[in-house]
Amino acid sequence: MRGVLVAHDRVHAFGDDALGDHDAVALAALVRAGEVSPAELARAAAARAERLQATLNPVAFPAHREPWGAAGADPAAPLFGVPTYLKDNVDLRGLPTGQGSAAFRPRPAGRNSGFTDQFLSTGVTVLGKTRLPEFGLNASTEFAAADPVRNPWNPEHSPGASSGGAAVLVATGAVPLAHANDGGGSIRIPAACCGLVGLKPTRGRLVANDMSRKLPVDLITDGVLTRSVRDSAAFFAAAERYHRNPALPPLGLVEGPGTRRVRIGLVLDSPLAVTDPQTREAVRRTALRLESMGHQVSETTLPFDAAFADDFTLYWGYLAFLIALTGRLTVDRSFRADRLDGLTQGLRRTYLRGMLGTPGMLRRLARVKDSYAGLFQAHDVILSPVLAHVAPPIGHLNPNVPFEELKDRLERYVAFTPVNNIAGGPGIALPTGAAANDLPIGVHLSAAHGDERTLLELAFALEADQPWRRIQD
Repeated sequence: MRGVLVAHDRVHAFGDDALGDHDAVALAALVRAGEVSPAELARAAAARAERLQATLNPVAFPAHREPWGAAGADPAAPLFGVPTYLKDNVDLRGLPTGQGSAAFRPRPAGRNSGFTDQFLSTGVTVLGKTRLPEFGLNASTEFAAADPVRNPWNPEHSPGASSGGAAVLVATGAVPLAHANDGGGSIRIPAACCGLVGLKPTRGRLVANDMSRKLPVDLITDGVLTRSVRDSAAFFAAAERYHRNPALPPLGLVEGPGTRRVRIGLVLDSPLAVTDPQTREAVRRTALRLESMGHQVSETTLPFDAAFADDFTLYWGYLAFLIALTGRLTVDRSFRADRLDGLTQGLRRTYLRGMLGTPGMLRRLARVKDSYAGLFQAHDVILSPVLAHVAPPIGHLNPNVPFEELKDRLERYVAFTPVNNIAGGPGIALPTGAAANDLPIGVHLSAAHGDERTLLELAFALEADQPWRRIQD
């Protein structure tokens, strides 16, 4: 295959090379068997990514000629030789960290972040950094004055965010998995938009993100986007070999569906937005499938209201305020707050207008963990939409949209995922649905703190019952 393949308006890079259509677990097995080398996989992945770049724009900083990892990695590492990318908001020594922003000139990092070392410990080969919207604050990977990242299922639509570049590279077959992180849905949103599996782990499951250590409410967790459940399970098992949080139950390697029948609470609407009919139907169908497997499903509601949305928005603004205030010290000395995009500037203004309410907001957000835990007294898992509607067209969430209109659109779109970030509980997005325009629809499963195992077991069961759609078909 010499070019990008387009079928039914979809764009992908699958072809007859060393990668084939294998997932990460299969590629690692081929490397261990000596049937393919890490260098061959890296070359094939780089070639695929380069072919996609002009059309979909997923890569921020390539390192295709000098990839990281394979030369110094432990050949016994579970994912040894698997090619991948890091998101451009964590540091990898020698590559810039641009944060998706035009407000500063990114310089090569002098060291790895703590999470980067854990990521590399799994044995992967890192081929560069993926695009994200400015400082990860948007739910679409779009920019004020640069080309957007586009959805490979339909390039006129958004791939989600903030891990949009990562989602594109995985969905198109450039790599089988890629790093993502999540401060309000940024693993699960692009998974839903691009037809992928995206597990946001329990807070503390992985090495803490550098930024999250500094926040009064730690809402950022790292993870990966994958095309198969077993790749997500394999990554978290491999990462646990490097670091295991003793405050959480060990996860280990989850290898298939569980035998336990669980109580599932079905949520169709958020207190913040009405779910569109196609998304609602995808969630209902998933509930019926789970019920047919013997699980008990009953409708419920989330114990959060518009006051939670107001508090989350003020905290969202607080993050933008901190970026603008401290950027020259914490980001780069070339940082200029007046070059931040319209969304970041608008969020900063929102915080300045309401900043006197900060103490109360922080107290209420700290109590969300207790309300979240209460959900799992009557249920083992909550099933809901990931997003209130299907991925929007490019431009709908562009940072140049007037701020109040953009904020309203974002709040009506990202109406389910932030609760898990504030509470710290795990959530997984699964690609069980499809819209009339062919775009994927994701459903969301949440569990109690530390119970990623149940989420992965249910995900394995759903995948075995009805394999995910493939973009190359």
